[in-house]
This record gives sequence, C-alpha cells and structure tokens, in this order.
Amino acid sequence: MLWLTLTIISYFCSAVASVVDKILLSGPIPKPKIYAFYVGILSILALVLIPFGFQVPPLQIIFLALFAGSIWMIGMIYLFKGLRQFEASRIIPAIGGFLPLFTLGFVRLFSWQAKISTPLLTSWHLLSFVLLISGSVLINLQKDKRLTAKSLVLSSWTAFLLGLSFTAIKIVFLNQSFISGIIWTRIGVFLVALVLIFSKEVQEEIFSKKRRSHQPMFKKPKLALVFLANQAVGAISGILQALAIYLVPLGMLAFVNALEGTKYVFVLLLTTFLSLKFPKILSETLSKKVILQKIIATILIVCGLTILYCL
Repeated sequence: MLWLTLTIISYFCSAVASVVDKILLSGPIPKPKIYAFYVGILSILALVLIPFGFQVPPLQIIFLALFAGSIWMIGMIYLFKGLRQFEASRIIPAIGGFLPLFTLGFVRLFSWQAKISTPLLTSWHLLSFVLLISGSVLINLQKDKRLTAKSLVLSSWTAFLLGLSFTAIKIVFLNQSFISGIIWTRIGVFLVALVLIFSKEVQEEIFSKKRRSHQPMFKKPKLALVFLANQAVGAISGILQALAIYLVPLGMLAFVNALEGTKYVFVLLLTTFLSLKFPKILSETLSKKVILQKIIATILIVCGLTILYCL
C-alpha cells in the first residue's frame, strides 16, 4: 500500500501549494492563463531527469503521454478559471465529487476495450470510496454557495479533463518506466504552455510595455521567489502523485482522486493557522455550524482512509 502513503504525502504538499496559490491568485497574478503559463513553462525542468531513465517508447505511447500532459494542463487552466470566477466552495466540491467518478468510468472503459481484467471493488472498497468522496464534497460545501448552471458545467468539464488525464497517464506508466513517463507527460504540459504565448493576456504580461494593474511577476523578485518556491512544492506533490499512479493497481486508480479529501483537511488546518497568525494575508472566518460540518467531513475522510488502509 505504498501508493496510499505517497498519495497522502502528495496531497499534503499540494495543500501547501494550494494555500499559496489562493493568495497569489487573489492579488499578484490576477489572470488564470498567466498563472497556468508560468506553471506550464516550469514543467520543462523535468528534462533534468533524462540521465536517470529516459526512453523512447513506441510512437503511440509518445502521443498518449503528450496527450495526457496536454489535457492535464488544459484542465488546470479551467480549474484556475473556476477559482477566479466563482468561490472555491462552488467549484471544489463539484470537482471533488465528479473527478473520481470520471476516473473510475475511464478506467472501466479502457479495461473493457483493452480486454484487461480488473478485479471488482469489494463492498468495503465501495464504502471507503463513498466515504472519501462524501467527506471531500462536504468539507468544501457551503449552503449559501449553491452551484449555478455555469459553475456546474465548468466543474464537470474540469473533472472530465483531469479524469481523462489521470487515466491516460496510468496507461503510459503501464507501458513505460516511471522516469520516462514523467518526462514525456511534462513535455505535453510544456507544449500547451507554449501555445498560451499566443493569448492576449500572456503576451501583455510578458511583452507589453503599457501600464498594467500589476507588474510582471519576473520584475518582482520577492513574488517570483515565492512563486518558484511554491512551484517546487507543487512539483514534489506532482512527482509523488505520479509515483502513486505508477504503483496503484489499475482498478484502484480512482482512489487516488477520492483521497483528495485529505488535501482539504490539510488546507483547512493550514488556512486556520494562517488566518489566526497572519490575518492580513489570509482571513478565514468559520461559524460553529461550519466548524461542525468540517469536523463531520474530516471524520468521514478518516473513516474512509482507515478502511482503505485495513484492506
């Protein structure tokens, strides 16, 4: 069950990166395409892994790896867009509910088409799956922040893209070594980032000399340093999650998504600490009802996790 431990550690790192993302997206970097561009460009640093196990697989696997990376990047753009347009409490619960289901569906579809036998989930597996998803949705849900048609479409589309990417990455890992699979998928991420150069927002950020509402990030050393450090944490999270995907049995792949609820528990703890310690940077006010809701959600996640560990 090494994949399970790696998944939880990766979500802790992701929680740290998400909190910093929230701070950056709320002010210094106001446009999702710009933020996604910087994230994607840095993915080319995966090329430093070439001496440690790079391979040239069959052409169809190369295309699949590039596709997986590209779709992941596009999914992240929509995620950033959703976080910018709507409250996180509208977007995150829907994505957290849809993503494991899409991944499970894609895995079953691939297994059926490729005639690969994947063991059926036991009743205990299903119970753990339901508890993890329920906790993930509940911990982010707010009664006064109901889903609108637009936010629901955006959330489901984002989950669809990320679920497709997860499944494609797993298929790549079934046919490639871990290091080689990481490199090829990250090249796909980088290619989408290059395409973003043609967008008006990114061109204005990098090339325009007109007055902006904010300075380009690379002209603000402290902000750039925070961004790069945060991307390093995010990169560690991505590598650990990819390693978990590499190790997890195909039939259990959706659990990597379902376990994302652990990330939100970490986010809750981090944001609560920061809001108390640094209220000017991040404000987090929680009523008694919200605290009770998040405690119940955390219990559901812990119960689902415990069942999974015991199987």
